[in-house]
Amino acid sequence: MIHYKTNEEIELMRESALLVSKTLSEVAKMLAPGIDTLTIDQLIGEIIHDHKAIPSFLNYHGYPFNSCISVNDVVVHGFPNENELRDGDIISIDIGVVKNNYHGDHAYTFAIGFPGDEIIQLIKVTKESLYKGIEKAIAGNRVGDISYAIQEHTEKMHGYGVVRELVGHGLGKELH
Repeated sequence: MIHYKTNEEIELMRESALLVSKTLSEVAKMLAPGIDTLTIDQLIGEIIHDHKAIPSFLNYHGYPFNSCISVNDVVVHGFPNENELRDGDIISIDIGVVKNNYHGDHAYTFAIGFPGDEIIQLIKVTKESLYKGIEKAIAGNRVGDISYAIQEHTEKMHGYGVVRELVGHGLGKELH
């Protein structure tokens, strides 16, 4: 069920989302071969706490980390660990933040060095599909309009698949 938010609630969610973006920007500066994802997760927790916020994922149904970090073929919701990143890896970092009682949540995929032309193309197409979905996120449209635009771009235009079991969620005072 979708709960419509007031302009004030949307602004509070925006503040949380901006902190997610700021955290991702700070983390991006440290991404390099040799760093492990557990260290990245610890930094994420410190940044969020320094901004008087709480990591949304920490202790969510017992989840013990501040973020979800997925490397290479891990599609989503990877667990941070002591494995070091290597040149050519891709890493998706998913962060949620609670600030002012509202959640912000998004992820970004980074390339460590040069992962190869095929992976660069995949990253390019997935980013394009995000913007295709955003174009359809307008009053009067349905969530299906957004997902159709994404699926059309990734599958029909480029031949990639969409993981239908992991297609996003709403948020507000609750994470999901």
